[in-house]
Amino acid sequence: MITYDGLEAYYGDLHNHCGISYGHGSLDDAFRNAREQLDFCSVTGHALWPDMPAPDANIQTIIDFHKKGFARLREQWDGVQRTTAAYHREGEFVTFLSFEMHSCADGDRTILYNSAHGDLLEATGLTDLHRQLRSLREAGIGVIAFPHHIGYKQGQRGINWATFDPQFAPVVEIISMHGCSEADEGPRPFLHSMGPADYASTWQYGLAEGHVAGAIGGTDHHSAHPGSYGHGRTGVWARSKTRDAIWEALLARRSYALTGDRIRLQFTLNDQPMGAVLPWTERRELAFDVVGGAPIDCVDVIKNGALMWRFSRTDFVAPVEETEIRTKLTLEVGWGARGRRADWDVRLGISAGRILAVEPRFRGPEIVAPQEAVSGTPAPGHTSHWDLDGERAIRFRTVTYGNPNNRTPATQAVCLEVVMPADAEVWAELNGHREVHTLADLRAGARAGRLGKIDSPSYRFHRMPAWWELAWQGALEDVAPSRDRTDVYYLRVRQVNDEWAWSSPIWVSAAV
Repeated sequence: MITYDGLEAYYGDLHNHCGISYGHGSLDDAFRNAREQLDFCSVTGHALWPDMPAPDANIQTIIDFHKKGFARLREQWDGVQRTTAAYHREGEFVTFLSFEMHSCADGDRTILYNSAHGDLLEATGLTDLHRQLRSLREAGIGVIAFPHHIGYKQGQRGINWATFDPQFAPVVEIISMHGCSEADEGPRPFLHSMGPADYASTWQYGLAEGHVAGAIGGTDHHSAHPGSYGHGRTGVWARSKTRDAIWEALLARRSYALTGDRIRLQFTLNDQPMGAVLPWTERRELAFDVVGGAPIDCVDVIKNGALMWRFSRTDFVAPVEETEIRTKLTLEVGWGARGRRADWDVRLGISAGRILAVEPRFRGPEIVAPQEAVSGTPAPGHTSHWDLDGERAIRFRTVTYGNPNNRTPATQAVCLEVVMPADAEVWAELNGHREVHTLADLRAGARAGRLGKIDSPSYRFHRMPAWWELAWQGALEDVAPSRDRTDVYYLRVRQVNDEWAWSSPIWVSAAV
């Protein structure tokens, strides 16, 4: 799309944790894990909770580990800044410094610096935090404070839209391991002990109240695995993979929220990008260009919190097959007995053609609070790594522990975007076991296997879809003759593998 010319999609995680406060794993491991699959990253330290509940025997363990975590971060803050700066490479891997403030009254905030250096603030609440951030900005320091896990009930660390200020929060985190805060009905329900989601804390509620708030995702992972697959990520459209360019994209709300797959999402209204605020116009030309990480199930256009239009697979016609086939090849490994470790050494390749892109889909262990690290739980660390292996193959090493239950995946995967001749083959060597499939076989459906007898580690070659299943373009027109309201449009994408994406909105307002 012409609107996005000169911009590229980059993927990152700006809100996640490790052992610098009350998480697990080292800061070095966190950044090393992030480099495996992200373009940009901030590793967040838990720093303060101005309205922490009063001492209570029923929750004293929670109070104590928070206080210890806050103190640990302050002791290490100089080292956190040095490490954050050391991993930054302009054009290769971008790092930001951040810390977190809890707030029962107004909702938690991630304070993010456009730098690897910054002060670890103390504040009496959100108003005081905003006052200090204003002073930092007046001194020329780039800093924002975006809300996260906003869906919890207000007063229980969910967002308070009455105190939301877009000058300090151009974006809000609407998806993480806590759940999805888009609306009070949808994917990824809130299941943490902090409680369920509440309608008045959702993103749609805030947009309906007139707030200008773009969308991002973050894992809120606590085990030194930024970008842990399936928990939440952020996509931005930026001019380069540099700190200032990514920062500019966040301030402009050219951002979108993802659950896991690197969905490439472009959305325009009257040729303006996501995040734009436009003056009132009667005719609105909406368009999108989406490339999924797996077959797309539907693309929804949401207007003022309601479904305006749904594009589905029936709206797209399969083109005539070409001699060279563009598709995506995904190999997933894991399964086996619960809690039993499996070390994987895998080579994955194609017999002919070329690899266009590599997308690792690595997960970290599912532990949050200190007391959750129990026997049989994967230990934090730098556990997954990949490299190109010649022109048509990659090699990756990873660790799996078997799925902890029948609802929670703990597998690891790598996805390759490839161009292949129709008669080419896909091959893999998995811990010395070799398997070969024709492209035609994998176009027909997924193929699974096991390294040994029942309960042994297993693997799955996903179906390799036709390109039209992955790449959709669409457009529609909306006519709004009334000037009596601001109209808010955004795009929501669902894939058949239950991975999602949400664009930042575009606003059309008579007040502009």
